[in-house]
Amino acid sequence: MMDSSTLQDPPPLPTNVGAASARDRRPIAEFLEAYALLGCLVLIGIFFSIYGKTSDTFLTPENLRVLVAGQAVIAVVGLAILVPMASNEWDLSVGAVAGLAAVFSASVMSGGSLVLGILVGLGVGALVGVANALIITRFHVHAVIATLGMGTVVAGVIYQKTRGVSVVSQIPTTLTDLTSETWLGIPRIAFVLLAVALVTHVILEYTPFGRYLFAIGANPQAAHLVGLRIPLLIGAAFVISALLASIGGILAVAQAGGADPRLGDALLLPAFAAAFLSAASVKPGRFNVGGLLVAVFFLAVLNNGLNLAGAQLYVNLYVNGGALIIGLALAARLGRKRRGETGASSF
Repeated sequence: MMDSSTLQDPPPLPTNVGAASARDRRPIAEFLEAYALLGCLVLIGIFFSIYGKTSDTFLTPENLRVLVAGQAVIAVVGLAILVPMASNEWDLSVGAVAGLAAVFSASVMSGGSLVLGILVGLGVGALVGVANALIITRFHVHAVIATLGMGTVVAGVIYQKTRGVSVVSQIPTTLTDLTSETWLGIPRIAFVLLAVALVTHVILEYTPFGRYLFAIGANPQAAHLVGLRIPLLIGAAFVISALLASIGGILAVAQAGGADPRLGDALLLPAFAAAFLSAASVKPGRFNVGGLLVAVFFLAVLNNGLNLAGAQLYVNLYVNGGALIIGLALAARLGRKRRGETGASSF
């Protein structure tokens, strides 16, 4: 018979085993979360490359050039949305501003002056941005209402100037060559997009201005207590947003060889969908330039493949509208998660 004194309790398990295991899994989970949308982009591209109805056309150089060049305007307008969105403010006038810049710049360019046309397009956009900034910061009108109203006013200006007729005469070939000509097999307009995206990324991520915008978006009360000049910063964000939207409008003239007065209506929804989806990619829970570019081309590849497959127009509308809803939901969820991990309060 065994003596009970010889029995020993099993050695206690380390109490931090579960925590250590969770810590080990966290980098993997964070990586998957950050690059899931990019992975979906690759998988969708592979699918349309082998799918019977699209395999002969999707991977052709001509289609890929059209796909890349066609996203420059939406991506730049998405960047315009991204800047004030960093401070938790929405600019609903960016589509109209892009249309306004396109119409005015094309009108001047038709007289033969490329540089003056670009300056005029940027100038009218900047004026709208300043007006938005003053209405929001001085008269304390909510940004959604202010920019929605301003967008409607700008749409009226566009119609008054064009009477609904596109401006298409004598656009300088130097501008239209951005879309038709390539460097290293890549449309020139893609390099313009890359330059604009890089500048925006540097502003948001590596300057005090960008960090202050994110601080305002995360906790405006704390930002006020530490002395940030919130009205000035938010006003500057709306001016930059309008300038970026104007660049998008000028690039739209390069794409189309003219200015369509209905341009703004076609840009707003996909640009907002990409901006919200940016918070679900690369830097989850934070609106970011890299995530926006991934989102733009994710939606572009999906829509392009559906078009080549012969899908009806309403399918593309379902995709874009669903992307906006999903992007907003993911941005809210990941934003709450990120603020919970860093201890920041939610907005």
